[in-house]
Amino acid sequence: MSVPAGIQQIAPNLNGQGMKIGVVMSRFNTPVCEGLRDNCLDELVKLGVAPADIVLGSVAGALEIPVVLQKMANSGRYDALIALGAIIRGETYHFELVANESGAGVTRITLDSKMPIANCILTTENDEQAEVRVVEKAREAARVAVETANLLKAVA
Repeated sequence: MSVPAGIQQIAPNLNGQGMKIGVVMSRFNTPVCEGLRDNCLDELVKLGVAPADIVLGSVAGALEIPVVLQKMANSGRYDALIALGAIIRGETYHFELVANESGAGVTRITLDSKMPIANCILTTENDEQAEVRVVEKAREAARVAVETANLLKAVA
């Protein structure tokens, strides 16, 4: 559908040149998380973000991601942040707790800080589902972070 005449439209902008991006990665489910990390960082560089302008921190699990994102958001050093992790269903209720609380934490920090945070904490039923999503979801998170940071600058 085309935009009606007279409406100002801001085009998506995936140019990451000059941006500073913070990435927080969970180490739990390491092979999946390292795949997310590698694909995300590769995409950020393809979008023009200089490697020296990317800061990568790691935490034990998904529940620890929000507190580091919060500290990064409050520092004023970043244009956007990215959360990387994998929560894979087990045999207990713990899956729901971790998935819900980590997601809520990321969303709360995004709104409180007014900083774009791309949430790439996978929540899957099994390892196979997580492995299928490693490449595209990580690359998508990089694009979301850059595009949203650019949009926020454009509407300011």
